[in-house]
Amino acid sequence: MDLGISGRKALVCASSKGLGRACAHSLAREGVAVFVNGRDKTTLEATASELAKATGSAITPVVGDLNTEEGREALITACPDPDILVNNNGGPPPKPFEATDRSDWQGALEANLLAPLFLIQAVLPGMRERHFGRIVNVTSAMVRSPMAVMSLSTTARTGLTALSKGLSRDVARDNVTINALLPERFDTDRQLQMANIVMKMRGISYEEARAEQAASIAAGRLGDPAEFGDACAFLCSAQAGFITGQNISLDGGSYEGIF
Repeated sequence: MDLGISGRKALVCASSKGLGRACAHSLAREGVAVFVNGRDKTTLEATASELAKATGSAITPVVGDLNTEEGREALITACPDPDILVNNNGGPPPKPFEATDRSDWQGALEANLLAPLFLIQAVLPGMRERHFGRIVNVTSAMVRSPMAVMSLSTTARTGLTALSKGLSRDVARDNVTINALLPERFDTDRQLQMANIVMKMRGISYEEARAEQAASIAAGRLGDPAEFGDACAFLCSAQAGFITGQNISLDGGSYEGIF
């Protein structure tokens, strides 16, 4: 299927690796000029080179920390008129609610609420004027199924979810959509980090921790990042203009509720 976005421009945040990179790859494969972002210049430039070679699309690396005003300004300066914004950022590690402090909460809110909020605020007027815009927020399955140990992440990301839902109703008439993808366990560095945390917390082997990750998913496996990237690309497509204000679970069938 031709997604009708060849020649469009996309800002993909935190895209030097993991799910962000997967989204950048899927968009670039559709002919989108992609601005990739990360904090480590060497890793980011390697990613940009690899994606350009694999897809033939223009890939521009933008070094910057999304949690700072300077980092966000660097992205907007590099691409002031994006057609697509993929909000993605690292989340805080699991931590018992009783052990969290003010600095933990400030960090979580900065990374997973304020950083994407300010980027949406920066790009939305232009999208509305041009009558095309696709905003995809990468949040978490925990938004729909909260766990106390993930309170830092879910609290901040649920705030972004509420904000985006309200905005989506106002901008839909301008062919601007705002949706969220809610990943469960995909086979990225994040899951390697989580496995190491579980190893130390519970005194089990790395192999046992990884096996438990796969077993926790109804499909019996971790997700392939490419599956996630392609779902993101479709939400950014011309055909997806009637899908907005939605929170779409990509969890291998693990969510137990109806809605």
